[in-house]
Amino acid sequence: MGKGRLEAFSDGVFAVIITIMVLELKVPQGADMAALRPELPVFLSYVLSFVNVGIYWNNHHHMLHAVHRVNGFVLWANLHLLFWLSLMPFMTAWMGEYTRLAVPVAVYGVVLLMSGVAYYILERGLIATQGSDSALANAVGVDIKGILSMVMYAAAIVLAFVNPRISIALYISVAVMWFIPDPRIEKRILE
Repeated sequence: MGKGRLEAFSDGVFAVIITIMVLELKVPQGADMAALRPELPVFLSYVLSFVNVGIYWNNHHHMLHAVHRVNGFVLWANLHLLFWLSLMPFMTAWMGEYTRLAVPVAVYGVVLLMSGVAYYILERGLIATQGSDSALANAVGVDIKGILSMVMYAAAIVLAFVNPRISIALYISVAVMWFIPDPRIEKRILE
């Protein structure tokens, strides 16, 4: 089957996730710069989550651009990814309110980790559907960056109980690592 409906549905879900996240931001209780200070952790959590959702949307777009067909497994794998990403607004709000506490920071990491696992499953499902000699398979290869991201998320979950700031630094590090879309796929598509 074609990939058009999968792309359209996914784009809609990504847009809703980002919309819900921004609606969680509250207006400061005052009209001066000091009024922004209490809202800063929530805002920074939103920025981190927005960047993460944007990274997933961008790489999802590039990955789907490299494929020609999908199957039932890919549809379910895509829903699995969208499920974990749909938890981002809730986790963003919770971590934003309690950035210094281990459990919200660790559970935010669980959502990031499971999103990474789900993306990896989707990627592998698409490669299986396209074939081991496809442009996507050749571009992605072993996906060391994806595996490293999941290891960093797992470490951050554990480290949240030592110091939540270390975990947040790891979440930011992974986002920085992925900020630029995966050039391996773009390069193969343009060849």
